[in-house]
Amino acid sequence: MNSGTPATTARSAPLYERVSSVIPAIEWPVFAKEIDAIIELKRMRNAVVLAHNYQTPEIFHCVADIVGDSLALAREAAKTDAEVIVLAGVHFMAETAKLLNPDKTVLIPDPAAGCSLASSITAADVRLMRKRYPGAPVVTYVNTSAAVKAESDVCCTSGNAAKVVRSLGERKIIMLPDEYLARNVAAETGADIVAWAGHCEVHERFTAAEVRALRQQHPGIIVLAHPECPPEVVAEADCAGSTAGLADYVARERPARVVLLTECSMSDNVAVQHPETEFIRPCNLCPHMKRITLAKIRRALESMTHPVTIDPAVAGRARAAVERMLAL
Repeated sequence: MNSGTPATTARSAPLYERVSSVIPAIEWPVFAKEIDAIIELKRMRNAVVLAHNYQTPEIFHCVADIVGDSLALAREAAKTDAEVIVLAGVHFMAETAKLLNPDKTVLIPDPAAGCSLASSITAADVRLMRKRYPGAPVVTYVNTSAAVKAESDVCCTSGNAAKVVRSLGERKIIMLPDEYLARNVAAETGADIVAWAGHCEVHERFTAAEVRALRQQHPGIIVLAHPECPPEVVAEADCAGSTAGLADYVARERPARVVLLTECSMSDNVAVQHPETEFIRPCNLCPHMKRITLAKIRRALESMTHPVTIDPAVAGRARAAVERMLAL
């Protein structure tokens, strides 16, 4: 990829001011060329870019029109007037956007951007769980395929999982596919939750011993954990929450020093907005999120690839599960 021209770099200077604390100046001319092209392509295509909190700063802060966690992206996807949606995230997020915008074009810049949780369970697995626990409602994490959502009663995100569980008014609930999220929600709500043995390959690697070591190395540090982390990690943290919840904590409490036990780019994106806070970064990379790049977003808008399609026989039932969540 060639560096941008001086004119391109100059046009994007206000954008660079946003991210100068996390992107070296020497890298910016290369990014500026792609950003300039994407901004023009969005105008031509009547397109918006939705970016998850785990996207890198040059995407999150410079080309995204809507940013947030899975819940925020789902809500905003249902509202947009754009004709084209580019989902800078992983495949299940693009599917969710398509479910909520069946008549719009939804593009995923790299169709191989998957998710260990989504790949851990199938629609057939959900049907077997229903047979094993008849009458128990199925709460399915949005980190799943449309086919799995279609077999579910209601979806949830890490930010509203406890609220969804409480809304059902049931003692026994099947919650899929993240075992650690299910166990953390069970501890919070007191519900009898039947879990699936799915794990996020980013969050399952954090350990309680790592948290204790961080506290020894950085006295006074605030530890914030995503609820996909193991329960013993959440127990060691000062607060647990969705990516939006963790960002809100930093904005509200303004800790002097903090660690976010989640995907690496999350710290960079929050740090841009809170330069007064020191971010310690023993984070873990998501290899799937990192498949999405500026160059791939540009290519998606230039060639209108890769469009997301969902079997109509699946889409209606999956959409209903997502809309039940959004209605809460």
